[in-house]
Formats: sequence, structure tokens, C-alpha cells
Amino acid sequence: MPAVVALIRGINVGGRNKVPMAGLRAALADVGLAGARTYIQSGNVVVDTVLAPAEVADAVAGVLEESFDVSTVVVAVSGADVLATVDGAPDGFGEDDGTYRHDVVFLAPDLSVDEAASAVSARDGIDEVWQGDRVLYFRRISAQATKSYLPKLASTPQYARMTVRNWRTTRAIADLVSA
Repeated sequence: MPAVVALIRGINVGGRNKVPMAGLRAALADVGLAGARTYIQSGNVVVDTVLAPAEVADAVAGVLEESFDVSTVVVAVSGADVLATVDGAPDGFGEDDGTYRHDVVFLAPDLSVDEAASAVSARDGIDEVWQGDRVLYFRRISAQATKSYLPKLASTPQYARMTVRNWRTTRAIADLVSA
């Protein structure tokens, strides 16, 4: 059965929107998404299902609202897309963690890469952005991260249809998909 990855934004951050992962897995099983696997407490869920990513996003959002009283953005993508994201990263992306921070901007199915890219600004000398098939790859200089334009993404209308994961988390999710 194919895997679908649900990326939940803004849970278990700073004591807000608390969602225990064991409780989330149980609640997802109650709505037919049995066998959910999670990675860390920040809302990364892998399910094996025949449902389309948009259907999984709706189901997860419904569970969050009904079981945990949390309303937030859920972006769901196919497991195959996550694997392709890792395999298709630009040369050198994810390397030299001492110098750079590496992030992947995952897009909801109804948001095109071109539309998402139009919302992203790169600050010269600090940020670099590459377009992938269904993602944007974002790299910034760690020592100047406070000057990066990545946080400005949150003020755009497109942000409601995307979420960001660091490279380490993205690779860990790919490992869950492959398991």
C-alpha cells in the first residue's frame, strides 16, 4: 500500500497546540488510518493508505480539530514525493551543517512550485533557493540566519498551503516511508 506523509504545522511548539503522538496515532486509527508512524513531536506522520494526499490532509485536520481542539495547516504529500525530494536535492544540499541551515518547503497539492516560488525572497549573500518538482529547497548561512528572508514566507498568502521541514527531518521522514 502506498505511503502518504502528513506534515502538521505548529503543534507542540512552545507549550501550545499540544498533541501527544501516541494519542494522535490512536485517533488516526479510529478514523481508518491505522499503522500511523510519527517522527518527533512536531507533526510528521506517515500512513499507508490508498487515499489521496488531499484526503489524508483533511482526515488528519479533522482528527486534530475533533480530538485535540487544534486547528492548523496540514500538508500531505505522497511518500514517493518525499523520496523524490531527498533524491532530487540540489548538489551539495544538506552538506556543511556548520555553515548552512537547510530547509525544504513542502507544498500542498493545489499550490504550484511557480506560485510558491513567487512568495519566496532570497536575501543576497545569505539565502539560496532552488525549485524542485513539488518543493522548494532553501539554504541560508547559519551565522546570519537572523537576516534570512525565510521567516518572511509566513506573511504571504501562499504560506497557508505549505510547511517547512529542516533537512534532517526530511531525511528521517523518507526513512519512515522506506521502512
